[in-house]
Amino acid sequence: MAHLITPSILSADFGNLQSVCEMINGSQADGFHLDVMDGVFVPNISFGFPVIKAIQKYAKKPLDVHLMIVEPDRYLERFKDAGADILTVHIEACAHIHTTIDAIKKLDMQVCIAVKPQTQLSILEEIISDIDAVCVMSVNPGFGGQTFMESAFNKVKDLKAIIRARNANALIKVDGGIDLSNYVRLVNSGADILVTGTSVFGADDPVRAIEALKKI
Repeated sequence: MAHLITPSILSADFGNLQSVCEMINGSQADGFHLDVMDGVFVPNISFGFPVIKAIQKYAKKPLDVHLMIVEPDRYLERFKDAGADILTVHIEACAHIHTTIDAIKKLDMQVCIAVKPQTQLSILEEIISDIDAVCVMSVNPGFGGQTFMESAFNKVKDLKAIIRARNANALIKVDGGIDLSNYVRLVNSGADILVTGTSVFGADDPVRAIEALKKI
């Protein structure tokens, strides 16, 4: 399949959310990426349910809500109610990952498990067949505009090998520092979904920036 692009709203102009949503709706983007940060799991605070609901009101494409929070299990149903179609949770934040996965599935959301740059992929082997996607962080989570970590290329390749060895169907998402200098190599390494923030919203023409990131 062709790779997907999901712009990260964290880098957008929050004073014009309706316009941002309409831009993404009318572009070649495949969905919205919403980063929720609590200031505990990561050293930053972003937004919560009211902003997600506001985006959902205008969005015509799926919402992938990325939880960078402690104890995500406490809020799964509320994120579903706010409009999440895909829920991305960090394996490092989940005490009982199988329980979390089952709970997300029961709420009829797709399950994506995120891993920090330093987290070993072996931790995913026993759950890879139970989830819809893995989010490989190519920066330390918490802030937009960070420099891409070159180690992500090999991590994507290694993850693809695990998925194939387990005969699983999980997609590989990469999040952090993605731009025109590295996106083709990521796709060629095995990435299916690219989360793009600054490279889209920092561009003079975000629609054209998304279009450029869709080409191989």
